[in-house]
Amino acid sequence: MNFFNLKHPEEQVSFSQAVRQGLGSNQGLFFPENIPALDNIDELLAMPLVERSVHVLAPFVAGDLSKQELTEIVTNAFNFPAQIQPISEQRAVLELFHGPTLAFKDFGARFMAQCLQKFSKDKKITILTATSGDTGAAVAHAFHGLDNINVVILYPKGKISLLQEKMFTTLGGNISTVAVEGSFDDCQALVKDAFDDKGLAQTIGLNSANSINISRLLAQVCYYFEAVAQLKRQNTNVADIVFSVPSGNFGNLTAGLFAKAMGLPIKRFVAATNVNDTVPRYLATGEWAPKATIPTMSNAMDVSNPNNWPRVEHMLQTGIVEECVSGICVDEEQTSATVIGLSKLGYISEPHAAIAYKALGQCSEEEFGVFLGTAHPAKFKDVVENTLGQPIALPKELADCAGEKILSVDMAADFAQLRDYLLSEVK
Repeated sequence: MNFFNLKHPEEQVSFSQAVRQGLGSNQGLFFPENIPALDNIDELLAMPLVERSVHVLAPFVAGDLSKQELTEIVTNAFNFPAQIQPISEQRAVLELFHGPTLAFKDFGARFMAQCLQKFSKDKKITILTATSGDTGAAVAHAFHGLDNINVVILYPKGKISLLQEKMFTTLGGNISTVAVEGSFDDCQALVKDAFDDKGLAQTIGLNSANSINISRLLAQVCYYFEAVAQLKRQNTNVADIVFSVPSGNFGNLTAGLFAKAMGLPIKRFVAATNVNDTVPRYLATGEWAPKATIPTMSNAMDVSNPNNWPRVEHMLQTGIVEECVSGICVDEEQTSATVIGLSKLGYISEPHAAIAYKALGQCSEEEFGVFLGTAHPAKFKDVVENTLGQPIALPKELADCAGEKILSVDMAADFAQLRDYLLSEVK
């Protein structure tokens, strides 16, 4: 299958090229030439995760990966579960944090790493990516130790939790980390500037592992199928499922829309944001008006200008999916109250999932609401403990890195400095 640049549709590339290139010209996002409608949904939902995921992904990678190669990649990438947990009679959480870095981004990062290693053909590659929290760890662990691939991760200094930071800044080796004086949006802007510098991009073999990379996005489609499969086995009326998606850069919502376009029975989506509410305001008013990013306790969603929104808008405007997205903004006080409310129901949540749960309050009685649990609550240990007034234990993945030294360098949000760093750091 070919993928085209949303800004310049005449630029068309294969899946392997889209994975290696990351972005199209003028920072355009790649989008598949078609999203195949699957006519065997019930059969697919009866399959286990890996087998089903191979069928779901096969049309997108046709011509670049054989079924055997895709099966090997998916088997290596998706070697941990996505798990539906009931909260109440009409609510459930899809837990996506059972991977090696305890966040949903393990799915996309591991799939991309496996694909990129297959496609690189021993050429040196530099992964440059920005993180507002969990992407950094997922990418770092997915690529750590892979031959001919260097990784440079930018993150906003002092604006992610310490345990999030420890998970990707302590590895060393082929993983370099940069603490940027600024917001996540500043980090994203630096990544885009690097891609626009064609000389730099060519010299260091530049690529990105953000959700702008189509491979990461496609991997995330698979856990929506897994969620519906589990719910169907539990005799839930899958025709009335509403997914509430904690949204920052909007890759997660984009993947859900892909799944719906392929025929997965999802009624609609709620885009749940914190006070960085560009999208809910846009859906309500039709005006795209990003504001300065506001730091919150749900820091992975502290994004004012989400990179993936053009993909969402393309699908809605071209009729690939019908109008099925609403937006809800949840403030800090509501987030804390919801973390407390969930604990009283017997479920310990972190702020991002709590925002998605709160947004399900708009559902009607006949709708079954699923909210996405995108990170283990221990990754936000201080916030959760302060909110609930009780300690939570660290899982082994976090305990192992908690005492390690942070290896990051500090840098201003200045592209000239980043350019010099990349040329000197990447060998």
